[in-house]
Amino acid sequence: MRKIGLDVGDKTVGIAVSDPLGMTAQGIMTLERVGIRKDTGKILDMVKEYECDTIVIGLNKKLDGTDSPQTEKVYEFRTMLENKMRSTGMKGIEIVWQDERFTTAMAERVLIDADVSRKDRKKVIDKQAAVIILQSYLDSHRTIL
Repeated sequence: MRKIGLDVGDKTVGIAVSDPLGMTAQGIMTLERVGIRKDTGKILDMVKEYECDTIVIGLNKKLDGTDSPQTEKVYEFRTMLENKMRSTGMKGIEIVWQDERFTTAMAERVLIDADVSRKDRKKVIDKQAAVIILQSYLDSHRTIL
């Protein structure tokens, strides 16, 4: 089963999914935020479409490991996802946290190295951050054959 990775921000949500074997993460889109209910509904539509069994949400803690104001917003987003899953009968889907400290900086570096213009980087930075979040999760949960 696939996994879906989210980089939740105030204005956008970067979204990535894994391949069916759970080896690699690919960026899908950057969702423009319109409201937490609609945003979580669109995410759950993608969970169904890609047949995901796990939602990996980037958790942005401060460097010292404490919560930031943004961390609280991400907790609220997860709670809304869980409530929507319960109310729509979606079962068996796990929601997990993945440390996302430095993912935006890492995504920026990847895009600069790929010679993506500053203007174009703004359009895809959140999607690339979601790829890094999901790939980090996949790498840390890979079983050696």
